[in-house]
Amino acid sequence: MNSQIVRTDVPYDYQTMVSDLEALKSAYPIIQSNIIGISVLGKEIYTLSIGIGQRQVYYNGCHHANEWITAPLLMQFAESYAQAYQTGTTILGWDIRYLFNHTTIWLTPMVNPDGVDLVIHGIDTSNPFYEQVLRWNNYSTNFSNWKANIRGVDLNHQYNAHWYEQKSRGPVGPGPANYSGSAPESEPESRAVADFTRYHNPNLIIAYHSQGRVIYWGYRGLEPPESQAIATYFSTLSGYTPIRYAGTDAGYKDWFIQDWRRPGFTIEVGMGINPLPTSQLPQIYRENLGTMLHGASLT
Repeated sequence: MNSQIVRTDVPYDYQTMVSDLEALKSAYPIIQSNIIGISVLGKEIYTLSIGIGQRQVYYNGCHHANEWITAPLLMQFAESYAQAYQTGTTILGWDIRYLFNHTTIWLTPMVNPDGVDLVIHGIDTSNPFYEQVLRWNNYSTNFSNWKANIRGVDLNHQYNAHWYEQKSRGPVGPGPANYSGSAPESEPESRAVADFTRYHNPNLIIAYHSQGRVIYWGYRGLEPPESQAIATYFSTLSGYTPIRYAGTDAGYKDWFIQDWRRPGFTIEVGMGINPLPTSQLPQIYRENLGTMLHGASLT
């Protein structure tokens, strides 16, 4: 399906996402939204929900600022899913009305809105972190390598899964990438995702990142037996390479596997240098559509 509401040909900043979300909710009342937290700079972190089923799956994107292409990926999925439900059509053979009744899909397209806007728009003197951010970025105004939130904390190194070990391997202070912060969930964005997960207790999660076209599916041998078969099928659907271990700790997928012992995946979409160009989005969407549907269809 070609997106009719979600913009897929522009740098996808926070305001674009909010505007698209309001338009989607107006066009498709089955899409609901919740605010699960507030970013450092006061931006509301939105999570969409579609479905009424007992089974719960949770997909998120943009833990890393320069990986913002994962936000329109999830937003376009919401639009396709809602349109198929409304028209009574299938997607890739999946019966969307059946899935709607059996599974609740939760989507957080933009975990890190402050960081995304920094990468896309840069920074000006009105930002309370102006001087620190410039210093952390070696006084460059090019933020294309920035993964962190506005406080220079890498949100995907923020979860309580061997956090101290990950912190010991990374930078000692804030910067564009890899600083784990002062404590697990020290940042409001990662804490919002963790609190949401604890409350909703999902059966399966996918954290979308870019790039590499790989699927990480294990963590320290704690993943359940079914994870490998799911990852293998995700690979068949997407063409991505399944890899058991990423070799890092304190990521969202790591923490979910460790504490829930349920299937959790980090999927790296696209190929190239972040931020990936929007010209890759149609292919990324085609590659991941079946994966998102299959994740929702499992019982």
